[in-house]
Amino acid sequence: MKSFKLLVLAIVLLLGITGCEKKDPTEMRGVHWDRDMCERCKMVVSDRHHAVQVINTTNGRTYMYDDIGCVVLWFDDEKIEWASQSKIWITDITTGKWIDARTALYDTHNITPMAYGFGAHESNSTIKEDEEIINFEEVSKRIFEIEENKNRKAY
Repeated sequence: MKSFKLLVLAIVLLLGITGCEKKDPTEMRGVHWDRDMCERCKMVVSDRHHAVQVINTTNGRTYMYDDIGCVVLWFDDEKIEWASQSKIWITDITTGKWIDARTALYDTHNITPMAYGFGAHESNSTIKEDEEIINFEEVSKRIFEIEENKNRKAY
């Protein structure tokens, strides 16, 4: 009986220690491919070469997207106050590895889920020589331009 109580106490202590372990608020979360939905357009996230994950570092909440265009527009549409503090992960178009979207390099001629065309690369070594290479700020600017042109054509 005494050993049973000690065993229960050891288990409770072990669970208490591991349960209180703090997680990095910028750490990637698991993705449920073909089940998670894009926060903006509500399409299922299935393309493993253009998926994006945004983490609100103030509360740890995670949001999934099927295209970098949806992230940029969602931040603007929803007036997300914590956008500049968010951690944005994107899959490298060549390797499928999750990389920091703000430091990634982008090429501009890809078929992407929402047709924005930007492919993320961890380094410029995987971008063809004749391809234009742009950064996250330029990607954001061009996404707004694409949307503006779509809106003009709609009228």
